[in-house]
Amino acid sequence: MADTLMLANSRPVRFVPAAGGAIELVGRSAAVSRVQELIRRSATLDTGVLIVGEGGADAPSVARELHGLLLTGGGDIDPALFGEAPHPTLYEVAPTRDALETAAVRLALERRLPILAICRGIQILNVALGGTLHQDVGTDPGTELRHSQQAPRDQPSHKVQVAPGSRLAEVLGTDEVEVNSMHHQAVRAPGRGLVAVAWAPDQIIEGVELDDRERFVLAVQWHPEELVSHSAPARRLFSALVDAARA
Repeated sequence: MADTLMLANSRPVRFVPAAGGAIELVGRSAAVSRVQELIRRSATLDTGVLIVGEGGADAPSVARELHGLLLTGGGDIDPALFGEAPHPTLYEVAPTRDALETAAVRLALERRLPILAICRGIQILNVALGGTLHQDVGTDPGTELRHSQQAPRDQPSHKVQVAPGSRLAEVLGTDEVEVNSMHHQAVRAPGRGLVAVAWAPDQIIEGVELDDRERFVLAVQWHPEELVSHSAPARRLFSALVDAARA
């Protein structure tokens, strides 16, 4: 998907023009629509969702409207951003989106806004803070665990262990969660201020958070928006973001 979801309080729902039209992008992106609906359900009626696609707006002007940032899934991060040549499996690289989201992350951190990052989101958050990625977990580092599941997206495919006492474990309400898996890039070395707090059975990093308990900056490698119908931990992630944005 080619959208960044950003949470803005005390505003009507607005769609910023994007390449092809933001409303069209949302209409054909079921995952973005599900996340948008989750935010609406979790928030008060005067809370809006601002959706910004590629080319839609510059990050500084958008950031002035925000009380929280939600980074969604999508294609691969350009490995040039962390100093590597592209792997043969690289796909759907979107330099404009990379630039917008990287700037949005830095502005959100500067303004101390709450951040929730999902799938691609954990990767762009990490790279924005100077971290690196595995470009293809099947070959680097190599694993027999399938991280691009064949099962339906709303079905979990493996477990994740979460560090007890971490902010992520507190929000999820558990230190073990069943997740879906639809990625081939993953966090290798956490960026500045980030700590790994969740791992797949093969030790691929599945969650990071900012090493500051006063800040709400959480990121997960799975897609909780696909699991909310039957997963309380998934629902808790979105509720926690809204609560942090209200604070």
